[in-house]
Amino acid sequence: TPRSSSRPATGPRASACWPTSSAGAESTSRAGPTPARGSPTRRATRRGEYLGGLYKVYETTIRLGQTTTTYDAEGEVTAERPVTAGEADILAALPVFRGIIRQRVPSYSAVKRDGRPLYERARRGETIELPQREVTIHTLELMAYEPPHLTLRVACSSGTYIRSLAHDLGEALGCGGHVAALRRTAANHFTLEDAVVLDELPPENVAARMLSLEAIVAHLPRAEFDEAAAAELGFGRRVPADAGSPTGDTAAFGPDGRFLGIVAVEEGAWRPKKMMSGVN
Repeated sequence: TPRSSSRPATGPRASACWPTSSAGAESTSRAGPTPARGSPTRRATRRGEYLGGLYKVYETTIRLGQTTTTYDAEGEVTAERPVTAGEADILAALPVFRGIIRQRVPSYSAVKRDGRPLYERARRGETIELPQREVTIHTLELMAYEPPHLTLRVACSSGTYIRSLAHDLGEALGCGGHVAALRRTAANHFTLEDAVVLDELPPENVAARMLSLEAIVAHLPRAEFDEAAAAELGFGRRVPADAGSPTGDTAAFGPDGRFLGIVAVEEGAWRPKKMMSGVN
């Protein structure tokens, strides 16, 4: 459970965590009880969507020479080819994958086509036209190469499939490849530096490791409101916005520094979107 290095002293707290696995970090799963309505954890869950669009940093190990159905080690091997690429070949191949690129999503993914997840159709053996999506690879660095395994550090936009990156890089090298290991090391300002292994987190220490809700929205623009405007927003009412107000989702705070929720400017007024109190 990653923890922010600078944690605000006030406000409800919520854990900030993400799943990691050996090969399928793009797959998501749910586990555990549903938080009680009105609890800090329940309110934090409502703000979880504001973590989804953050950039991510991964360390991944790619096994060259093998192509699999799922683009990771959990799938069936569909082809094997000799690995002749040297480190210079890998370094020469990386630049084309940096910046804004288009990649096809894996056939074994939760992306829907005609209302059905692709993985359901793939399991039935259906032929699928895989959709493409535009993603941004901010950083792509070779960390190690011990044939047939290479390790990369990838900083990318949300929605990037590291499995597709591994598959496409393997094809560019002429030998194929799939993800053998994958570890997410950061999501925007949340890193592993203060992470806690869940098995080593006894219940009595949970509260001390939880983040404030403000930490979840620290990447958003900030707007402060006086007591009257804060009350109006809390009841779901719009309040006038200045001409120079931030655009897009904005973290709203009251005069005492209290986190109010998420607002956005529409037609010259602040519209409450997800508030900590009131009808929103």
